[in-house]
Amino acid sequence: MSNLLSTRSQASNPAFSNPTPQVSVIVPIYNEVQSLPHLIEAIATAVTESQISYEIVCVDDGSSDGSTDLLKHLAQARTDLRAVILRRNYGQTAAMSAGFKHATGKVLITLDGDLQNDPADIPHLLARLDEGYDLVSGWRKARQDAALTRLLPSKIANWLIGNVTGVKLHDYGCSLKAYRAELVADMNLYGELHRFLPALAFIEGARITEIPVRHHARRFGQSKYGLGRTLRVLMDLFTIFFMKKFLTRPMHVFGTFGLASMIGGVLLGSYLTFLKLGLGRSIGDRPLLILAVVLFLAGIQLFSFGLLAELLMRTYHESQNRPIYRVREVVGTETETV
Repeated sequence: MSNLLSTRSQASNPAFSNPTPQVSVIVPIYNEVQSLPHLIEAIATAVTESQISYEIVCVDDGSSDGSTDLLKHLAQARTDLRAVILRRNYGQTAAMSAGFKHATGKVLITLDGDLQNDPADIPHLLARLDEGYDLVSGWRKARQDAALTRLLPSKIANWLIGNVTGVKLHDYGCSLKAYRAELVADMNLYGELHRFLPALAFIEGARITEIPVRHHARRFGQSKYGLGRTLRVLMDLFTIFFMKKFLTRPMHVFGTFGLASMIGGVLLGSYLTFLKLGLGRSIGDRPLLILAVVLFLAGIQLFSFGLLAELLMRTYHESQNRPIYRVREVVGTETETV
């Protein structure tokens, strides 16, 4: 992708025509009717001053406060805004995924619709992206949220996610991020996986960094986040860990546990057999007999599950023509021979 900063002069030239915008700003919206007009203007001002061709993609996630009608009205009145209206409230991950699918820019910027992220930071994200990174994540260094209910759980979550995934960021929960479009082109998001996008990108071989960004106190409405998401986030974290370690080799984890369980069952069975046949002791009332049988049967089940997971993994990749590798670039003109 051409350097964004070097093409700003072209974008500011009225004679320059580019059907593909350089930047798509994606904003999930849920009950933000008061914030919407201020947000759209702030985004347009920030990107226009940078002389970059852009579009704004707002995804209404089943709002019930009038945001849907206002968003439709704004989209009809503006040429830089696309409104994607979902049928009901699916959650932020689904809304962000819909935004990715409907965006056409070479670079995708995501931010929240509550005005807590500052659109004025968008040029800083783009400048850092131009340094060769594939994903630039915002870090709300001076975060304007409640210490006990928001800041403390966030610090714990960031530490846990960083250690489990191996991608150390200060602020996984910050929605203000910049992505190269090809990075998220074939990412399918489920659950609460939007907050794990840096980890998913790392699995795909992305170069990731973060920069401090501004964070403002909420001006309108109420926060949609709470401690109730913690359990769902933890479950998705386990999913990310498995994908990072064993996505293309599930037999390595299930087979290992299965073999260990079967070996444990065989060893206990051999010991009990020695007691019965060699020493003539009764083993029918020993708990070890039940444990030996359970371990052996569980081992067979885990091993079989690993084989099934291998078949599912191969079907997943082959049915979608999805490679198990990602090419960053090809240098040179020599053709490959078979």
